[in-house]
Amino acid sequence: MATTAENLKCKECGRTYPLKALFVCEFCFGPLEVAYDYEKIRRRATKERISHGPPSLWRYKDFLPVNDKPAVDLQAGFTPLIKADRLAAELGLKKLWVKNDTANPTHSFKDRVVSVALQRALEMGFEVVACASTGNLANSVAAHAAASGTEAFVFVPANLEIQKIIATAIYGVNVVKVNGNYDDVNRLCTEIASEKNWAFVNVNVRPYYAEGSKTLAFETAEQLGWRAPDKVVTPVASGSLLTKIHKGFWELGEVGLIRRKAPSVHGAQALGCGPVAAAYAEEAEHVKPVKPDTIAKSLAIGNPADGIFALEVVRETGGSIESVTEQEIVDGIKLLAETTGIFTETAGGVTTAVLAKLAAAGKIYPDDETVLYITGDGLKTLDAVADTISTFQIDPSYSQFEEDVLGEVIKS
Repeated sequence: MATTAENLKCKECGRTYPLKALFVCEFCFGPLEVAYDYEKIRRRATKERISHGPPSLWRYKDFLPVNDKPAVDLQAGFTPLIKADRLAAELGLKKLWVKNDTANPTHSFKDRVVSVALQRALEMGFEVVACASTGNLANSVAAHAAASGTEAFVFVPANLEIQKIIATAIYGVNVVKVNGNYDDVNRLCTEIASEKNWAFVNVNVRPYYAEGSKTLAFETAEQLGWRAPDKVVTPVASGSLLTKIHKGFWELGEVGLIRRKAPSVHGAQALGCGPVAAAYAEEAEHVKPVKPDTIAKSLAIGNPADGIFALEVVRETGGSIESVTEQEIVDGIKLLAETTGIFTETAGGVTTAVLAKLAAAGKIYPDDETVLYITGDGLKTLDAVADTISTFQIDPSYSQFEEDVLGEVIKS
């Protein structure tokens, strides 16, 4: 069934373009976004039709810019929405949910965006896929390329966590470590994209890629019984995820699947790379680039492409964008693990710490139904918490177990 997408539309000046591998307006250099025929979606996308769809993001295909059934399907999406009562109690909240996207095939939300980008790239005839990545995207592009038999080039900062490099190279793709930070990698990839007929998922295919993030909102609403929560808290790197979660809830309201209501959207950044949080705090209209210096490397984008649009969303919805220190990130990882059983990477530590900060400041009320988006697995960033754990070591002796283990446990 043909896509419901109509064209690409400039977010700045509104000019439209055909559904090709384009990402920037040739008149004002604004970013392009997919525009849809919402009447067509309203006729197709009923709750019953969606409920009979596959248990993956493809149950929302009517809202995505693809024509065909997915050529490659790693079953990304439809991850658990978990009621987090112990974490809620710790923070003085009553109705808290965790959307656990560590359950995706390569253990991060990037499987959503790559699924859509790769499908669209194949539909447009590309034979090579590529990306600039802070790690999670690299893992996902590599896995999807391997499954489809597509050649892939993955570009990452040379100082990326070794776990993420291994989890990319294992799929047999071309991994290129670039001396510099993510912004340097991204500039190189933009230059390569202008020279090679490759599908860079987050450069020339970015408008399609970004749409995959909407499925986080679709699933949240469906799993809550077709309603939007009062508030959501999501990490901010480029800013795209935050804006697309908002767009997802908006679209469900637009086609009548939920009562027209968008939740207040709150963004989370690390203080060591918080350009959007700084702009929000200063009530600025523009985002000033920074040089990243944080353990939250998956959020370490110093010049976020969608930062200004993230600011618009949080101001429009009554949300906010906050930043937290390196210690607060580690504390957030431990708090989430110890109260929910979910081990998150550093980005989730940022998001959890910001949730705690918002709750303590009274910016999230106890009765607010709130969803916390956890977007990546802690096994990818073990070094961040390796020095914080404690263990016991004893001889195989019951008396020593009682004295050295139980004795210490009772004292604590």
